[in-house]
Amino acid sequence: MPPSRVNVREIQAPLRERYTADPAAPLVTLRVGSFPSDLADPLHCSVAPESVPGLRWRSGAHPAVGGDGDVPCSADLLLAALVACQETTLRMVAANMGLELESLEVSAEADWDARGTLAMGAYPVGLKTIRCATRVSVRDDAKGERAARLLRSAERYCVVLDTLRGGVPVESEFVVEQVP
Repeated sequence: MPPSRVNVREIQAPLRERYTADPAAPLVTLRVGSFPSDLADPLHCSVAPESVPGLRWRSGAHPAVGGDGDVPCSADLLLAALVACQETTLRMVAANMGLELESLEVSAEADWDARGTLAMGAYPVGLKTIRCATRVSVRDDAKGERAARLLRSAERYCVVLDTLRGGVPVESEFVVEQVP
């Protein structure tokens, strides 16, 4: 891979200054919501991130619970978020460190028992374990010391990895409206 075309330090410098001057400025609320789709199709849905107007992601039920397997299931999207966050974080940290990446591969997998989702007994509904593997090669790093430092930094600053590891409070509200 060629050296970074983007000067991440230059881009982040004014952000750091602003966040130092105004501690409320870096506090962001991310929003993703459902997007209207065919309510007669119980196997598919669409979701839209507020941060990118016009973008829609299709998702659906996994084949293990009756889905068609034609679109990613929500757990696929969760794993994709982890992979995307880890890779972007690695790329940004490498650029900040002035490291030239030769190769980069991130993958994630999870263990899940579909019986929980199908209400077949006392089985867990959620994913039981997630494994994320990252492989990176840095130019001019024969001993691997720079790559090791890069991986430690990237692991530390990956938002999705940190969220999954630490867990966060999740509030859930369900409202049922009566239709005459």
